Amino acid sequence: MANVSVYNMKGETVGTLELNDAVFGVEVNEHLVHMAVVAQLANKRQGTQSAKTRAEVSGGGKKPWRQKGTGHARQGSTRAPQWTGGGIVFAPKPRDYTIKLNKKEKRLALKSALTSRVIEGKFIVVDQIAMDEIKTKNFKAMLDALNVNKALVVLDSNDQNVVRSARNIENVKTALTNTMNVYDILKYNTVVTTKAAVETIVEVYA
Repeated sequence: MANVSVYNMKGETVGTLELNDAVFGVEVNEHLVHMAVVAQLANKRQGTQSAKTRAEVSGGGKKPWRQKGTGHARQGSTRAPQWTGGGIVFAPKPRDYTIKLNKKEKRLALKSALTSRVIEGKFIVVDQIAMDEIKTKNFKAMLDALNVNKALVVLDSNDQNVVRSARNIENVKTALTNTMNVYDILKYNTVVTTKAAVETIVEVYA
């Protein structure tokens, strides 16, 4: 089992924590992690784009001029794609971009992402993150003390003082143990979490 240092909000080491190998020590499956990221980004797409083909554009029923003898190239409709106001070739239509991932695949992808952060030394555990007031400066001071500038902060409870203090800091995102995802773990480089959140993650995913 991997051991990580536990810090307080001032960046001082206050102990160590043994991480469960069932969650933080799995074999990293890069293919599954990639699939999870692709699926998440694809599932965010609205898929509402639409344009009209030559069959759907209004007008163009009459042949603009006779076939031969005019000196013009032959034309059958003023709504063919080469005409201004004509239809679009292979026009995009509304479609569903959803990619389905099995439950076990999702869980293993998340475990792989967390394990990769532990291996790279980018998994920081804080004994607790609590704030008396909404103060961005105080939250930034904690990140500076931990020497972190781009982080996903995983909380065990939806503490609005903490969430709103972090909201306006660039490259910092807060998430709960049930809303964190593979894409954010990879995007935000460092995972900062609390001891209570680690226990919840182990409880759910081990």
